[in-house]
Amino acid sequence: MIAQVPPIEAVAGELTQERVEPRITVRDLNLYYGKFHALKSVNLEVRPNQVTALIGPSGCGKSTFLRCLNRMNDLIDGVTLSGQILIDGSDVNSLSVDPIALRKRVGMVFQKPNPFPMSIYDNIAYGPRIHGVRRKDEVEAIVRRCLERAFLWNEVKDKLRDSAFALSGGQQQRLCIARTLAVDPSIILMDEPCSALDPIATSAIEDLIDELKKQFTIVMVTHNMQQAQRASDYTGFFMMGELVEFGSTEQIFQYPQKKETEDYISGRFG
Repeated sequence: MIAQVPPIEAVAGELTQERVEPRITVRDLNLYYGKFHALKSVNLEVRPNQVTALIGPSGCGKSTFLRCLNRMNDLIDGVTLSGQILIDGSDVNSLSVDPIALRKRVGMVFQKPNPFPMSIYDNIAYGPRIHGVRRKDEVEAIVRRCLERAFLWNEVKDKLRDSAFALSGGQQQRLCIARTLAVDPSIILMDEPCSALDPIATSAIEDLIDELKKQFTIVMVTHNMQQAQRASDYTGFFMMGELVEFGSTEQIFQYPQKKETEDYISGRFG
């Protein structure tokens, strides 16, 4: 049975919204690194324009799962996969799907800021240029729009030609988010985007995530359970390669249905 957001869900005794067609549907996903069974029959549905957080102890499979959504695991030798991942109804692992085109549609923000060794401007312009945008005015418009979306424009508008490495860690991560937005994805994956940042920078990223979900679907891995509570609409708890429980963030943290979930969020292990 698919671990999905139910058509009508009861949270604290109140009936809430009707069923929404999922942006991402995962059916019976299994992944092996060689002989090691890293993901075990994962079933999950992700709603559009929501933030879905994935939590669980280190090595539980949540980052591996995240990388399945844009086929980053294709780059790792010895990985085999079965099951189905549908995005808007299309199987991302179909032979007809170009992984490069998929990663344009499903962007990725990594744990540590990884700006390119070039200017702030060129970091944002790189993707559009690769995908055929040549006119200077179009590129400039994309750069400004993406930096504004990432709440970074006012901080860097007078130093666009400076090296991206001159920015603070939090600014670099917002730059990487802006760079992801520049190729116009519909889904943004975030693998612990705040783990290397201080509390002030973390708060800025969380505010940005809240704003971005108005236009994008976001799936985020986090070790920080408080961040999951603050920043997400839905939460999935992974343990030993299995999706143990999935539901609204309020339900997971206030009314967990599985003992393993309750033990983890209460700090009994992990």
